[in-house]
This record gives sequence, structure tokens and C-alpha cells, in this order.
Amino acid sequence: MAGAPLALGVDLGGTKIAAALLDEDGRTLWQARWATPQGDYAATLATVQTAVQAAHQAAEGRPFSIGCGTPGTQTAAGLMKNCNSTCLIGRPLQADLMALLGQPVVLANDANCLALSEATDGAGAGAGVVFAVILGTGAGAGIAVHGRVLSGPNGLAGEWGHNPLPWGTPGEDPPWACYCGQRHCVESYVSGSGLAQDHRHVNGEAIAGEAIVQRAAAGDAACAATLERHARRLARALAAIVNLLDPDVIVLGGGLSRMVHLYERVPAQWGQWVFAAGGHEPVHTQLLASVHGDASGVRGAAWIGRQAARG
Repeated sequence: MAGAPLALGVDLGGTKIAAALLDEDGRTLWQARWATPQGDYAATLATVQTAVQAAHQAAEGRPFSIGCGTPGTQTAAGLMKNCNSTCLIGRPLQADLMALLGQPVVLANDANCLALSEATDGAGAGAGVVFAVILGTGAGAGIAVHGRVLSGPNGLAGEWGHNPLPWGTPGEDPPWACYCGQRHCVESYVSGSGLAQDHRHVNGEAIAGEAIVQRAAAGDAACAATLERHARRLARALAAIVNLLDPDVIVLGGGLSRMVHLYERVPAQWGQWVFAAGGHEPVHTQLLASVHGDASGVRGAAWIGRQAARG
């Protein structure tokens, strides 16, 4: 909606659907969240409709643009692809939402939303190039350059998680299969599920990432070793990004971004793989936690919807 002063962002996550209404200055006027209907496409659409109806009540008659952050992206035919929320795959999500809501809806990859949110008024504010990583159940990323998201003709800009993990020594990285059909994907090692899988592979113990962090802090040597393997793998993967994109800032979002040791251990190691650094020259890229945390996805969706409405 051209010129709409308010912007609604919807973050279509795997476990929650969050919505927030922002004013011109990025202040949150209203926000709410609902559980994501697992594996149910029709119920997912209905939950988004409920969110938008609640936002209309909160807006008190003022118009707003709508941006929706989603896992995956769209094909040229407008069908969803590459979604770890698999009930969306092959569905015309944007067209269905616009028909249901009766107004334009802009879709964007959830990692692109993180990138724009943090580049606009977060950890990467004022930076020329921001590479924003979601370390959650999966591992995705988005790129913002001078305050605009890069998407690419295939909608794949930033799909770092589905490149092979580089610079491993023989036997260092088990050849795990990824849901995308490939092996050795970055996502399989640095995501939350990858962290838990690695601990189970090495120690024969099935515990969640949060428990691994807690036990490492309490002095558990096996859990501390799991976190160190993860930090090394993340450093290798992000060094490849520095070599390719040379971003000013890399921002971490998602549940694993709260692991504070990453902001020391990853930069301490990535120089050995960054071209020409060789461990002897400083790497000037900053590694920072997202300022807006869990709200970055919904805020970025709102910004993307507003940018599209204004052209």
C-alpha cells in the first residue's frame, strides 16, 4: 500500500508465527505470536490471517504494508522451495496470502529479513555490507548491501548453509546427509541440530544444544569439546564468506547466537583460512550478535514490506 506509514511484519517460523506493527521510526506499536500449526498449510494461512486481523484492530484504521518472512524462497512460478517447513514446499504462498488478506503481501526469506533488520537499526547499522546468519534448527543467511537486501535471480543469495563445509582434515567431519540431498553441508554441522548430532556422534549421548551449553559451563569436558568443535567449524565456514564477500559485519541470529563464546572463539580462529591473513594479519570483519534478537525476523519483514510499497 503506497505511502502507508505503518508496516506489519510477519515471521513465519517453524515453531512460532510472530507479528509486529512498526511505525515510521521503527517503534513497535503492537506485537503478538502464535504457535505454528505443524505440517498444516491451511491452518498456517489461517493463523497469518488471524495475525493480520489483530493488527488491523491495533492500527485503528490506519493502513499498513505487509511483509512476511518465510523459510525458503519462491520459484519463478511463485511456488515455495527450499523450505525446512516442508508443508510450504510447492505452495503458492504469496498468492494465497494476498487472496486471503485482500492486499499486497511481500515475501522474503527469513535470513534476508534478519539481514535488513540488523542493517537498518541493529548490529550492522551504517555498515556497507552485512552478512546475517541464522543459527537455529537450520543455518541460513542473508546479505544486505547499503540497506537493501540482495536476492539474486534464483533467490539464493546468502544460501551459505548448503555449501560444503571447507578445510576439514581427514576424518574431522562425518559425511552427514542434509535434507537438501547433499552431504557435508555447512548447515549439517553448525546448526542447532548439527551441534546435537555431533555430540551424539562423538559421545553417544542424545541431548539438546541448550543442555550442552549448560553442562559445558558447569565443567563438563565432553560438552566443552563439542562446543569447541562447533566453533572451529563455524570459523571455517565464515572464513569462506570473508574470502568471497568480505563483509563489514557478520551478524549472528537464531538460538545459537546466544552462545557468547562464539564471538571470541570464531574470530580467534578464522584468520588461518582467510586469504592473505594466514593467521598473521588481522581480519577486519566484525562478528556481532543481533541487536534485536528474536524480533529481527519480524522487524526485517516489516522493513521489506515497506520498501516494496514505496518502490
